[in-house]
Formats: sequence, structure tokens, C-alpha cells
Amino acid sequence: MSVHPHIESVREFQTDILSSQPLSPSSKDSYTDGSERILTVAETIANEGFCRLSVAEPTQAVRRRPSWPLGCVVLSTFIYLAGCGHASERSPHRPDAFVNVNEILSTAVFDIRYASDENFLGTRVDGYVRPICLLTEPAAAALKRVQPDVQRRGYTLKIFDCYRPQRAVDHFVRWVGDMHDRTMKAHYYPNEEKSRLIEKGYIADRSGHSRGSTLDLTLVKKDGGAELDMGTPYDYFDALSNTTDLRITGEPKANRLLLKAVMEKHGFVNYPKEWWHYTLKDEPYPDTYFDFPVQ
Repeated sequence: MSVHPHIESVREFQTDILSSQPLSPSSKDSYTDGSERILTVAETIANEGFCRLSVAEPTQAVRRRPSWPLGCVVLSTFIYLAGCGHASERSPHRPDAFVNVNEILSTAVFDIRYASDENFLGTRVDGYVRPICLLTEPAAAALKRVQPDVQRRGYTLKIFDCYRPQRAVDHFVRWVGDMHDRTMKAHYYPNEEKSRLIEKGYIADRSGHSRGSTLDLTLVKKDGGAELDMGTPYDYFDALSNTTDLRITGEPKANRLLLKAVMEKHGFVNYPKEWWHYTLKDEPYPDTYFDFPVQ
């Protein structure tokens, strides 16, 4: 089937735009092919009969519609470039599907670092109004099943971060761009150049935390609350933080694998570059990045 010349023109336009301003996928969230998303947006708009701001998932059906108006397709290109192909929810109000984990998991230890100055920025992070852990209901329910499992082994959960607003992620990216601020380098990235933290995947412009089913945590002893030795501190920007880094042996390796085993047992998946980072496998909002404050 021949393709309408308008579509061929827009394909060339997309190529020019995307090649001059590449959309690099983050280390944690892979992006679907840009061109297919743009054309799929165009299909959705055309189906409505006017240029309506709407985003759909990629589909092969885009090749079967030769009559899309050029204006709608070009508009779709800019919609895609502005949104990076993901839905964003900027409402200031917490959705009903999110719960306060502090209230349902009272036996856990909460040390929400980004609500304080004890983090790699050295200051409270944008969007953290209160030091609480918010998660989607399914993630919170799964985490609630983890706690008694580790308690039977003499440990309890210590939680560093849960839902993270997009504005907090934006704060991280701005911080990377401030080459004069190296206040916390010795504590969090002694072996890395700050200018390369995004390139190496330690910081990204999108985070799974903003989808509401990801959290950072460790294990502590029930008696006394001492953290188990994991080989590196939390948020340590170094390959040593990779969950199965071969240089981590003995007790720290065993502790990491214990945390991994118990989290996976209850439906979470580890991010291999960070021993502390887990996402609910069947997360309810895999393509939505929320921005309501933590409060």
C-alpha cells in the first residue's frame, strides 16, 4: 500500500528533529521507538476528526491510514517531543490509589532521606514535604507481606525512599548541571565525576519511583536496629553498588542476596545497578509519572 506523501514528509521531519535532538532512554526506563509513537499519536488525533491532544501506545496500524492531515501529524510530533512518549500526571493531589505505608507498616523503620539534607544533594529535595513513604496500593500490599517474612529471620525493613515526584527528579537533573556544587562528593560519588552521573545512568530525567510502585530499602536487625552490611551505603554512585558486583563477597553479598530473594518472593524486581532498588513486577501505572508532593 502506498503511503500518503504527507506522511512521508512528516517521516523526514521526524528524522531531522530526532537526529538533531536525540531522545536518549534512561538506564531504568526504556523508550519505545519515537517515530512509531509520533505516527500513532497522529492516528489517534485523526480518528477524532480534529487536532486533539491525545497519546496512544504504538501499533502497526499506523501504516494503514493514508489520509492524516499534515497539521495534525506535525502537532503530534511536538506533543511527543514535549512528553517523551510517556503520560505525566501533574495534579497536586494524591490519587486515591496511593497509600501512606507508614500507617500500614508500623514495625518498619523509615528514613526518608530526600525529606532531609542527608542525601547526595545535601539539601531537602523538591516535592518532599513530609518524611513519609507513599506507594500504590498493590505495592504497599506486597511490601506488607515482605515484613513478616524478614522478621521471622530476625530483621526488619528500613525504607529510604518510595514514590518520588517528577519535580524531585527534575531537581536531581538540575543538581548534576551545577558543577560548582560538590559538597557531598566524598560521601556519595568519590570515584565518579559529577558531570558523568547522567551518562552513566546514576541519574535520569525519568524515574520508576515516580510511577509509585518502586522503593529503596535495606534490612536492619530487629534488636538494636543496626543496618546489615551491604558493601556500600545507600545511594552510593559506583559500580560497587551493582547488586551482584563480583567484588562484593562474604557477608555483604549474602545480605544483598537475602534482600533480593525475599523481595522477589513477594513480587518485586531488583534494578541490577542498585542493590536497594525494587519495583513491583505488576505495577499498576507502568507508563504514568506522577508529580504530586510527598505529604
